[in-house]
Amino acid sequence: MTDLTIPVARPVNPRFSSGPCAKIPHYNLNLLSDAPLGRSHRAAVGKAKLAEAIDLTRDVLGVPADYRIGIVPGSDTGAVEMAMWSLLGARPAEMLAWESFGEGWVTDVVKQLKLDAVVRKADYGQIVDLAEVDFDKDVVFTWNGTTSGVRVPNGDAIPADRDGLTICDATSAAFAMDLPWDKLDVVTFSWQKVLGGEGAHGMLILSPRAVERLESYVPAWPLPKIFRMTKGGKLIEGIFRGETINTPSMLAVEDYLVSLKWAQSIGGLAGLIGRCDANSGAVRDFIAGKDWIADLAEDPATASTTSVCLKFTDPAIKDGAAFAKAVAKRLEKEGVALDAGAYRDAPAGLRIWCGATVEASDVAALMPWIEYAYRAELAAQ
Repeated sequence: MTDLTIPVARPVNPRFSSGPCAKIPHYNLNLLSDAPLGRSHRAAVGKAKLAEAIDLTRDVLGVPADYRIGIVPGSDTGAVEMAMWSLLGARPAEMLAWESFGEGWVTDVVKQLKLDAVVRKADYGQIVDLAEVDFDKDVVFTWNGTTSGVRVPNGDAIPADRDGLTICDATSAAFAMDLPWDKLDVVTFSWQKVLGGEGAHGMLILSPRAVERLESYVPAWPLPKIFRMTKGGKLIEGIFRGETINTPSMLAVEDYLVSLKWAQSIGGLAGLIGRCDANSGAVRDFIAGKDWIADLAEDPATASTTSVCLKFTDPAIKDGAAFAKAVAKRLEKEGVALDAGAYRDAPAGLRIWCGATVEASDVAALMPWIEYAYRAELAAQ
């Protein structure tokens, strides 16, 4: 391709947003025709749909039978906050942060709950040294840095015989990465990430150790009703059978069910992981050896396979932030990549969602357009 030759191929679906994410392939609203609209979520049909969502989540993710799965309000944020406000304070805590959402959890624990927690931070593109973390304390962390393009490579650093709880925000990792359930006591995620579901609903998964903590510990601070998971010192089991704390959207529930059944049809978790690997591989194959663009993730072992973050490295670029925004704007104007700019708190660059609902052919078709936009903006500056 010469410097300003417009690429011929175009992505069929230009939706590369990192949340809400692209819908499943061949999606259409007729797939939601079985949604019990206008019915109570407490009616038999509503309870059945919510229970099915929990059961299919367990099946696709391989969640152990003795872990509870609940549908909670407030998306992933609500699920994380429920866990932190209900579980932390019983023992010392460590907070791990390598991107903006992890930073938010640090703020909530240190400034709102006012816990004297150990805080470990890493710059964008890196993660902390997990070997230094004391897992006999309660540890809160994101598995995948949605805004920084890095992830925990595996659960090897987490001891099986730890005394503390591990609270893991896995919102852009669930359904895309192999989570080690025996190393995780709380896992949270939202529907609008890897499976491209609709927003406002969060998932909260609790290990038996987390349930034991809930039933034996009362926090020093008051808990809003929307956070309460126990009554009389016992877990409110209904939450984990689909009896939600507040009213869910049955249309969004149906959408999630459609996505889960699609996941089963492509081979379950293995099929989802394979698609993410292929998508992120298409990006990294393209940038390999180029001197003007690079992966924000510094170590390939911790590079995300869903939220792939890129930075422009050409020293001829005069204003990095303005340049990156101009490239993202050009890609959107051309209709080849929507919402592909870096997160507002992250270093300037691009962020290409490579989750399972994206087609590898679309990622491959986008790559020459990124080079075209880069060269066009370089010539225009």
